[in-house]
Amino acid sequence: MSSKGGGTALTRRNYRLASDTDKPRATGIVNEKLLSDYLHHVFPSTKPGPALASLRKPLGFQDLGAHLERLLSEDEPSEDCRDQPVEGRLGPQPVVLDHTSGFEGLLFVDDDLLGVIGHSNFSSIRATTCVYKGKWAYEVLISSQGLMQIGWCTLNCRFNQEEGVGDTPDSYAYDGNRVRKWNVTTTNYGKSWAAGDIVSCLVDLDEGTITFCLNGQSLGTAFTNIKMGPGVAYFPAISLSFKESVAFNFGSRPLRYPVDGYLPLQNPPTTDLLKAHKLLGYMKNVLCTAIDTQEDRLLEKDCSLWRLHGEPTVLITLAHIFNQFAPLMCKVYLVEDVLMNFLLGILEGGGSVDEHPLIQQLLDLFWLLMEDYEVNECLKQLMMSLLRAYRFSPIIPDLGFQIHYLRLTTAILHHEKSRKYLLNNVLFDVLRSVVFFYIKTPLRVKEAGLEELIPTTWWPTHFDKEGKDEREPADESADERLRRRAYERGCQRLKKRIEVVEELQVQILKLLLNNKDKTTGEASRYIFLNKFRKFLQENASNRGHPTALCPPEYMVCFLHRLITAVRASWDEGNRKSPGSVSSEEAYVPPQLFYNGKVDYFDLQRLGGLLSHLKKTLKDDLASKANIIIDPAEIQTTSMDDLDEDEESGAAQRPFGAAAMGGALARPSWLSSPTLGRANRFLSTAAVSLMTPRRPLTQPEKVKVRTLAVEQRTEEDIEGSHGNDGLLLGRPLEEPDQPIADKSLLEIVDGIVMMYNLSVHQQLGKMVVVSDDVHEYAVALKDTEEKIARCPARRPDILEELQKSQKVFAEKLNHLSRRLAWINATIYSKDKMLDVYWLLCVCIRTIEHADNTGSLFAFCPEFYLNVAMNAYSALKNYFSPANSMEELPGYEETLTQLAAILAKHFADPRIVGTDIKDSLMQALASYVCYPQSLRAVERIPEEQRVAMMRNLLAPYEQRPWAQTNWILVRLWRGCGFGYRYTRLPHLLKTKPEDANLPSLQKPCPSLLLQRHMAELLSMDKDMAASFLNSVLNQLNWAFSEFIGMIQEIQQAAERPERNFVDTRQLKVCATCFDLSVSLLRVLEMTVTLVPEIFLDWSRPSAELLLRRLAQLLNQVLNRVTAEKNLFDRVVNLRLPGLESVDHYPILVAVTGILVRILVDGERQGISRAASVLLSDPCFQLHSIQHLLGEGGDSSSSSAAVTATTTATARPVIGSLGSSVAAPIPSAAGNTERKHFSLHAYTDYISEEEKQKVELMLAFLTEESKQAAASTAPTSEEDLCPICYAHSISAIFKPCSHKSCKACINQHLMNNKDCFFCKATITGVEDYSKPATS
Repeated sequence: MSSKGGGTALTRRNYRLASDTDKPRATGIVNEKLLSDYLHHVFPSTKPGPALASLRKPLGFQDLGAHLERLLSEDEPSEDCRDQPVEGRLGPQPVVLDHTSGFEGLLFVDDDLLGVIGHSNFSSIRATTCVYKGKWAYEVLISSQGLMQIGWCTLNCRFNQEEGVGDTPDSYAYDGNRVRKWNVTTTNYGKSWAAGDIVSCLVDLDEGTITFCLNGQSLGTAFTNIKMGPGVAYFPAISLSFKESVAFNFGSRPLRYPVDGYLPLQNPPTTDLLKAHKLLGYMKNVLCTAIDTQEDRLLEKDCSLWRLHGEPTVLITLAHIFNQFAPLMCKVYLVEDVLMNFLLGILEGGGSVDEHPLIQQLLDLFWLLMEDYEVNECLKQLMMSLLRAYRFSPIIPDLGFQIHYLRLTTAILHHEKSRKYLLNNVLFDVLRSVVFFYIKTPLRVKEAGLEELIPTTWWPTHFDKEGKDEREPADESADERLRRRAYERGCQRLKKRIEVVEELQVQILKLLLNNKDKTTGEASRYIFLNKFRKFLQENASNRGHPTALCPPEYMVCFLHRLITAVRASWDEGNRKSPGSVSSEEAYVPPQLFYNGKVDYFDLQRLGGLLSHLKKTLKDDLASKANIIIDPAEIQTTSMDDLDEDEESGAAQRPFGAAAMGGALARPSWLSSPTLGRANRFLSTAAVSLMTPRRPLTQPEKVKVRTLAVEQRTEEDIEGSHGNDGLLLGRPLEEPDQPIADKSLLEIVDGIVMMYNLSVHQQLGKMVVVSDDVHEYAVALKDTEEKIARCPARRPDILEELQKSQKVFAEKLNHLSRRLAWINATIYSKDKMLDVYWLLCVCIRTIEHADNTGSLFAFCPEFYLNVAMNAYSALKNYFSPANSMEELPGYEETLTQLAAILAKHFADPRIVGTDIKDSLMQALASYVCYPQSLRAVERIPEEQRVAMMRNLLAPYEQRPWAQTNWILVRLWRGCGFGYRYTRLPHLLKTKPEDANLPSLQKPCPSLLLQRHMAELLSMDKDMAASFLNSVLNQLNWAFSEFIGMIQEIQQAAERPERNFVDTRQLKVCATCFDLSVSLLRVLEMTVTLVPEIFLDWSRPSAELLLRRLAQLLNQVLNRVTAEKNLFDRVVNLRLPGLESVDHYPILVAVTGILVRILVDGERQGISRAASVLLSDPCFQLHSIQHLLGEGGDSSSSSAAVTATTTATARPVIGSLGSSVAAPIPSAAGNTERKHFSLHAYTDYISEEEKQKVELMLAFLTEESKQAAASTAPTSEEDLCPICYAHSISAIFKPCSHKSCKACINQHLMNNKDCFFCKATITGVEDYSKPATS
């Protein structure tokens, strides 16, 4: 501080004002008597003296300084009293955390030495001051609600990575995460804490007790008879696990919840407090007094109407007050206790912030009469105190505290100069200002007053077969309807309260987005934009630095408020320039992605790395967008460059980060609320971890004419005459119309990035509460049904059931109120519209970028991700409270998204495997739901056909399982016995999640099937390669499956107890599901385009039919064989193999057989029959097995199949019971029976059964004729590869021989001869010459 204490020495600014008063008479404004009266009125003496004005000593500005000094020192304690140490306490003042020797483990400590973050398994730290006598208190502000033990310890306590405060004899702790107290042993104590709570730790060393309070409510005495006596003194201490964070208040700020009789560990600044209160009183006197120079008298007036008119008398008086007041306002304690409370008092009466101009006037005074560094420090401390107060205030029903603090924050930010200072230096650099936009969710419903606000609770009580609750059940009773409506009214009341807070938060953002306040330098919006971009950079690139990330729950609230504020600014601009785009139609133009004006950090682009794209697409950039890239700027970063960066890192780092060394220079973020610009990193191993890291902004030489975020000015962003600013390089495809302020475009781009960083995951996380309500509601209903059925003779059971019923009902009461809060703050209709708007922005942005051709590769991946995720959030997270169908333009948006997925899932411009996979999965789930499938059918025909062509490309070299899944979904509902949602044997079990895409009702697409049929019948080569790959994959998947079930069966038969690896079971089930879905795709192909297999004029038809027959026979034989391995594994009913059953695979095979042997033309049927029967693996009893035992499901004594011996039955029976208990079949008989299609009356129609019987009769007849006519073949004439068919082909030029089927199949994948590896140039028919 400068020489601001003594005499009348005024500061430079005030001195100029004082000199004007040397000739007061000459100015004729205020005569000496009136001035003296005025000054005596403003600065009244508290000591008894002459009361009458006539007896008082006249007072002028010359004597005012001394008079003020005298007044301020009147009640000061004497020097002796002030410096006496308080008995019972040892250690330095101020009290801070002991970062030199009193810690264990790795910790981040704030630069004020009061905030701490755990950075290892379980780190501990204590304070620098201890107490041994008296009653003492300190407070801990909980920033994260994880595992921590907070309390007191002695100097002898030794902690390590497993044992912390409370785990040693002389340490005592409270742990609100596990709701326990610790002192070597542990017992239940207290309540659970949440982020935003304040824990008070009290020790009474006269009585020997320790007590804890949560948000000012005592949790009861935790420990009594603690160790006391000579040599025993207690330090405040904490142990916290990784990433947990808190801030301590030992008394450097007023305690939030002081307790009578207990002193804070740090002395409050009593002298300064007295001074500040007195000075504030004098200031209020100035504001409430007017001087009437006409009548020479003083007038009382309302201080809220006071204006700074530049009256010299008033200004000089204030200058004297500020001379003393300014240095005090740099101290945290005084800002929080005196200034903040004074300003809050001004706003006390309510009304809008604009109705309280006094705060603006006072801030003008601050800037006029205080040194810049003093105003800066004062404003910084004021904002920190406000943020802390906002964050750590308890939730009450009307959110009064939160509204109070937000209104003052808004009032301060209304002041232009203060706003710009705070934006430039405080809001994003020192504070975690995003906290201002967060509304915390109360963990403890009672304390938040939700019981008064929502007196009646309600939860769904009607569930359909699949466990989903019905929206409007017809049989809802009158009582239930009343309860539901009362609950909904309560939710509406709560929503209105929350909307008040949200409106204030939006107001703050609108102030920060102001782009008209250019009188004092750059407009607020451009400062905000650069800070916002930097904030995104820290969150996007700091994934490895957990302390730097903004918690996702803050991000969600920030995102919604920012969308509201940006749309308001956008529409305001749109009204002024009528030709521009409204926010309803907002999108981000593609230029932003490639002109280098906006930094996307190291985020992935659709076409790969930016440096690679600049090299490969530089000609396109020049021709399409007139952007020339300097060749020197495309240098790849070599290893040498990296080393240089390491060395120059410290030099290039902006000041804020350089304070404490790179890797740990704290970004604007740490979770602790008292945030400094740097932080100390404490490590028990005395190794310095302060290695400089690469600067966040990459070195200039790698960038394409990109300015560092902080250096951009309004002109760089908005552009000026002849300069497009951010929209430089407009491609010809982009319409030449103004969109909106370019700064808003960049903020919208940032909002999309924010959603991708953490908002989507958080939206998914919060759904848990509604899932819990649902689960408890089902459990309660189940319990009530059991109570109704409970026999009267079992009162013990009844009592237990009633206990359960009570627990479930209590839990539901609590959860339903909490859900109301979450629905109002996170899943309300307005929030849904925000996410929907974001989805539309992404869709339009992608469409515009797509029009630029090859430049689409520059578009960042996160746009596609957000489009897919936002749709998924709207569909899965916001329902059932809000329905997606009610959204404006919903159908059209679905179609646009369908077009994007259909076009880009196989787009060669997109190279990232992750994004390709995501697109494929999104398309796969899109075709599972009727609404979105209809959207796919609504896209233009050309795009639909292109999509089907991409889906039918050969399955090699790409994620074919998902493609196959999409085709299966288009078919499901049309195939043989393929109308089920869940497999017959799984109906009795409850699905884990009824919303899964795979559990949706079948909704086949006949339109897309028609496109598939046209493509396959017209393009013969594509059809052949597609089916070849499907058959290859089926061969692989089924062989893998059989190999795995053999291993599982062997493991099950071993005498010792053993466990099959769950991963192996999962892979086994996946292979089975793949086999079934590949068979279904074959069934679809055979049904839609039978000529591919049966029209032998097509080049590969015969070969494909032979391969198909071979695979079908293999599957049938494996699944229906006598010593049936498949049967045994199914009967084990292992968890993980639930989907493995006879029905899905046998019905799929039957569908293909029926299609080629019953539904076809006569010529096709005879070809198919001859190929099937000529396959060496064909066994008629496998077909007979489909209809159960001799085709009659009711006769259990009949033989299994025509060729099975009577001994087969007991073998299977005994085996079934030895491995596991017999399983009831789908027909409902408890006796284990063979599979039979007759048993599945609900799944297979009569017509389908008749077709199977026809097929069986036909094959039986054909096989008899074939057996009669087949002449025996000598072994020499058999194909040396398969030994199943006669030799029928000779290879050129090497003249080796095999059957046609073997060589044709071989040539589809390989051109070398089987035997001599010569390249085969041709294959000719071969018939054995007749022997003479």
